[in-house]
Formats: sequence, structure tokens, C-alpha cells
Amino acid sequence: MSSEVRFLVAIGLMLVVLVGTNILFPPVVPDQPFGPGLDSTLVEAPASPGADTAVPPQAVPEIPTAEPEVAPAAAATAPSARTVVVSGPLYRHSFSTLGARLTSAELSLFPSLRRTGPVEIVAEGTAGGLGQRLLVGQDTVDLRSVSFVAEPEDGLVLTEGDEEQTLRFTYQHPTSPFRIELSYTFRPDAYLVDVSGRVDGLGRALLLTDMGSGIAFNEADSAQEARLMAYVGNHFEDGIRSYVMSSIDEPRVLPGPFLWAAVKSKFFVMAILPGIARGAATDDYLGGMILVPEAGEDRAHLAVSQDLGARGQVDYQLFVGPLEYARLSALGDDLEEVNPYGWRFFRPIVRPIVAVIIGILNFLHDTLRLGYGWVLIVFGVLMRVLLWPLNQKAMRAQMKNMAVQPMIKEIQAKYKDNPERLQKEMMRLYKEYGFNPLAGCLPMLLPWPVLIALFFVFQNTIELRGVPFLWMPDLSAHDPLYILPLFLAVSMFLLQWISYKSMDQDNPQMKMMMYFMPLFFGFIFAKFASGLNLYYATANIATIPQQILIARERKAAQAAGPVKKSEG
Repeated sequence: MSSEVRFLVAIGLMLVVLVGTNILFPPVVPDQPFGPGLDSTLVEAPASPGADTAVPPQAVPEIPTAEPEVAPAAAATAPSARTVVVSGPLYRHSFSTLGARLTSAELSLFPSLRRTGPVEIVAEGTAGGLGQRLLVGQDTVDLRSVSFVAEPEDGLVLTEGDEEQTLRFTYQHPTSPFRIELSYTFRPDAYLVDVSGRVDGLGRALLLTDMGSGIAFNEADSAQEARLMAYVGNHFEDGIRSYVMSSIDEPRVLPGPFLWAAVKSKFFVMAILPGIARGAATDDYLGGMILVPEAGEDRAHLAVSQDLGARGQVDYQLFVGPLEYARLSALGDDLEEVNPYGWRFFRPIVRPIVAVIIGILNFLHDTLRLGYGWVLIVFGVLMRVLLWPLNQKAMRAQMKNMAVQPMIKEIQAKYKDNPERLQKEMMRLYKEYGFNPLAGCLPMLLPWPVLIALFFVFQNTIELRGVPFLWMPDLSAHDPLYILPLFLAVSMFLLQWISYKSMDQDNPQMKMMMYFMPLFFGFIFAKFASGLNLYYATANIATIPQQILIARERKAAQAAGPVKKSEG
């Protein structure tokens, strides 16, 4: 059972507990490359659309349905390869002169939780990274087999405060006009790379950029990481669509135009954005996305097409970095939604709550100089303090509802054969005694959006990745010793036990819930992020004093006698 399904089950059970027990069971009076069969007409390069016009795509040269032969221009080159390294404060990228390919990409500030060393977006020696092919009519020039000349040949070293620097790869055919130049421009303080390409001597061509078969595994829980690995595209007309890698079981050709295309894991992303001047008026778009499953594993190969145009030139940006909301948002075109919070139908509600929660957590972390574990404890207590008046109102409404239950039963028995009179008497009861069956539920539902938002915060927020607390190595992963889920179950039992002791202890529904629900919730939450369990358990413990006060009020109300009519 996936974490999302577990969470939906937990939310459903909470609804049963909060609403069902008030309405259904009221208590008594208390006391890889392209494969064959692809439809080439679907790989489209857009015309240059205006600001408010639809984009009619135009077909590009047909993609071969068999393994393409390397064009003579590429075959004439004797392959040789050497590695050129670009290093900066944030990254270390390795390129091969064979194909001018990105063969390794590391993020220096993020340790891998799976192996020793930094996070790898592209692992050395794998099929990941960037490789280019050119389609010219029915011919294919596989640039991955072309030996380029690198300048500077020793690579680049960028330090903080440096200006941007460019690594340039060129190839000139010895006997024909065919020439290609690829340039990668780096900044020391950014994960964004400006890429420019120019092709001469081939006529109009289509550039296919291979983005590999997904991001390297970097998390301790590789099974969950595999479930979240996906390709995402922001279509000009249809918006953002995500394709989980494990669901790609046959070749797919997704027609463009796209504002960007990306492959993402749980916390990291590699994305292509057309054009160089982001945020400026531009008519640059990506063409199609081509997804081809790879045999034997939950991986799939992605290629993105771009039209080189009459000038044989293409410009795009490559982002290789963490899923940091602010950094991606600054790039425009809703790139921050490459890893959206929550299910599609729920995002309009969850997204603003997530933004507020992350802001509060970061503020407490930066201002109080506390680790995120202690920040979550403080946040859980603050939430209960802020919600104290609402919880007080909800619990008192429950007491009033319980007190009028005998009257409800009397009316239902007296007028069971007269529905019209029954409804009239019930309305009178509601008005005279202020009875509302939902009054005790609605205020208690308010913390739910926070709980749901926190579920996605811990699943998606890079700031919490790998953060240890006490015995837990990672607040974004489940407690390896399962101590917190047990503590959460105990805290839930204490809350229900305090309430149960102040009610009719012969109520079978209350007794069943007191024992069953904590155990079930402990089981459901066992695989959730330990940070979520820490927050929820803290909030429960912080609620115990209020629960004790309400229990005392309930006993006092029992001693006071029958409920009085509402003054309103």
C-alpha cells in the first residue's frame, strides 16, 4: 500500500471518528532510444505563436521506425573520448568529448543517503545524461558517436563571485561543410546552464535531446523513490501533465509544443526550458516528448525534440538541481509545479497552506536557531494553542448535543409514524436548545488541512531531506525503530481514555474506538514521514490539558441536571 493510499485511509477514518460518532452513534446521556512503431507525425515542432493565439503545430521529418544508421558525416569520425569536468560551489559536472554529452552530474551541497558522496543526478557510467541526435529528412546523425574538441580542454573551475564561464564543444567534418558547435554556460551560484547549439552544412534539421532513463537513486528508501520517479511536461495548451515512470509500459509520443520538459525524483529534477531569456517575450517552444520503456526495470527513456529552424540554431536552458520551490518558481512557466503538492483536485486548497507552513517552519528554524525536529514540536504546540478556543467550542457543543439525546429519542419514538410532525418537532428542538449535530465536528476539522499539507511537505520539501532528530536519521522518512508511531498511538489512546472516563462507560461504540482506533492509526502512520508523526503526536499531547478540563466540565454538567433551553 503506497503512502498516499495509507493517508487517504487515515483521513477517511478520521471522518468516521469525528462525524460518524456524532451522527450515527450518539452517546447516551452522560454522565532508452526509440523503438519500432512510433508515429512520427506526433513529434511536432510549433510555429511561432502570438501571445493570445493557439499554436498549430507543423510536422517535422519522419522518425525512422527501425534503428537508424549513422549518417556519413558522423561515421567518418574515428571515435575517441576524454572527460572534461566543470566544478563550482553547487555542482560537479563531467562531459565526454564523445558526443559532447553530460555523463555525470553531482550536487555538492546534498549528500546521498544511499551511498558515500554527494547526490548524483546523472550517475557515472549509466545511460543518463544528455545526448543529441539530428534528424535530417530520413537520415539520422547520431552525435553521441562524434568526437568533439573541447575548449577549454581542461574544463572549468568556478568559485563564488566569479563571472559566468562557457565550455564549448566543436566538430568540423574533414571533407564536407558539416560543422556543429555546442556551448554550455555556467554560473557559480546557479543550477541553471545556458545551452546553445549551431549546425551548419546539413540543411533544416530537428534536434533530439536524450535525457536518459531517469535520475539516479539517492534516497535510503529506493522503493518509494522509484514510485515517485516521473517525467513531467508543461504543454502550451493542456498544462502540466506527469507520467510516473513505472506506468510507461509502451512507447508514447506526446505532441508539443511544451513550455518545458523534465525528469524528476522525490527531491531532484533535470529540466529543459526552451530559450535563454526566461521571463521575456519569446516564441521558443519544445516540440514533442518521446517516452520509451526500458526492459527489466521501472525505467523509461525520454527524448525531447526541438526545431533548429532555417538558421540551424537552438537555445535552451538546462536545470540540474534540487526541487526548491523558490528557485524553480523564479524560472517562470510554473516550473515549481514539476513536483506539485497534493492530488490535482486538492491542490488549490493545499498549495497556499503548504506555502504558509513552510514559511512558518523556516522562520522558526532561522529565528530560534532550532533544528527542524524541535521546530515541529514548537509548531505542534502553537497549533493547539491557536486552536484552543475552537476546540473548546467544539467540545462544549458535543456536551450539549449529548445532553439533548433523550429528547431526540423521545420525539423520534413519539412521531415515528408522522414524518412531517417529526421534522417540525426536531426543528423546534434545534431552535430551543441550540442543538446542532455538526457543531461538535466542524471546528475539529480545521486542523485537517494542516495535517494533509504536512503530509505533502514531508514528501516533497527538500529542506527536510536527511535532517536527523534524536534517534531518527531522516525526518522526511519513516521512523526506522517505529517508536514514534507507537508514541502516536499511545497519545491518541490517552485522549480518548480521558474523554471516555467522563462519559457513560457502557457505550460500546466509544469503548471500541478507544482501543481499536489508536492501534489502527499507529499501523497506518508507521510508514509515514517521522516528522509528520512527531507533529501529530506533539499536537495530541498538547491537547491533553484541554481534554482534562472539558472532562471536568462534562461531569459538572451531569451533576447540574437537565439541559436548559437556549437563550438565543
